[in-house]
Amino acid sequence: MELKIIGVEKAVHRYTVIKDCLKKRIKAIQASQILGLSYIHFLRLKKKVAIHGFQALIRVSRPSPRKIPEAKAKVIAGLYEDYYSDFNVLHFKDKLEDVHKILLSYEAIRKILIEYNLHTPKKKKIVHRRRRRMPKAGMLVQMDSSQHNWIEHIPEKWWLVAMIDDATNETPYAKFYPSDTVFANMHVIRRFTELKGIFMCLYPDKASHFKTTRHGGTHYDVKEQQKDTQIERALDELGINIINANSPQAKGRIERLFRFFQDRLIKEMRLAGIRDYTQANKFLINKFLPWYNKRYTHTAESAYLPLPKDKNLDTIFCIKKERTVNHDNTISWDNQIIQIPPSDIRLSFAKAKVDACLLKNRDVLVLYKNTIIAKAKLSKSNKFIKEQQLEQKILGAKLYEPVGV
Repeated sequence: MELKIIGVEKAVHRYTVIKDCLKKRIKAIQASQILGLSYIHFLRLKKKVAIHGFQALIRVSRPSPRKIPEAKAKVIAGLYEDYYSDFNVLHFKDKLEDVHKILLSYEAIRKILIEYNLHTPKKKKIVHRRRRRMPKAGMLVQMDSSQHNWIEHIPEKWWLVAMIDDATNETPYAKFYPSDTVFANMHVIRRFTELKGIFMCLYPDKASHFKTTRHGGTHYDVKEQQKDTQIERALDELGINIINANSPQAKGRIERLFRFFQDRLIKEMRLAGIRDYTQANKFLINKFLPWYNKRYTHTAESAYLPLPKDKNLDTIFCIKKERTVNHDNTISWDNQIIQIPPSDIRLSFAKAKVDACLLKNRDVLVLYKNTIIAKAKLSKSNKFIKEQQLEQKILGAKLYEPVGV
């Protein structure tokens, strides 16, 4: 039997937090919120770590001897889709037993339906409680965007995208953008991690690029489980948890930071003779933030982890979509054909599942098992690019602005 150790990075994060809880540096309720776990489950893990140490968090992947054969699972999913699509799981279980003589537990049937996107489980609401400042830097990072007239003589309102460490109030990176886009937020998160390292938990609001806001209703037939946003997917690849705030008041530190910036930063830029947002970004990053971090931050022990050498941030902070390779070794991105050249990895990639990664400069990287097998560039006439440019034109801004500083 082949055994495989999985989830090592997540185990390291959990062990760091649980160890601090065992040393009574943080409370159990705080630690459970950081890790995105229920309070009861966290207590179970805490007890195991107290007895067995780090080994208690290591997960070993073993094939289950009771796993339902794939052929049987397909039959069950097909029956549900063809005849019982409006049945709940328990009702469907009864029909399988009475009509089709298939005896399985409720949970086994429910997991099959979820796997084939035929059932959407209800998610528990996250309850946010009042809490103290985190004891370690890197445990919780708040993020938000503020639209404001940052330069007095420019009438258009721009967005300032920023991140602040909950423990220290440090703001290593922030940047002005003409609109609050996915790429804008990804760029700020990427620069933050490059400067500080991988943190444990991000605390943004419920904006559509942080949380899927599409839901089924009376006039919608939504059966598919809603997928993660691109930012949720990118953070998951780095082992970073995400908690979405229910209100602006919940993100008190970042809200106070923006009020401070709307007062001090605007005046400082006026004194410095800033005339446009290119100059404003240079002033913000090179002068104002170093001054602010030196004067208004607290000291705390660091919980940041170094970036793993095997992580390619270009293929993480991007628009990533799964594609199935055609028989002629091509894939399509909104009707633009991307050719996959010959490779030593496989004779042919036909029918293989690959990931197409769209970067901010319109470059597309094609990945097969995390290895780049093709590169291309989307044309400006591509349907996807046109839709994005139209959206940004309505907002009065360009999508693919230079990254700059």
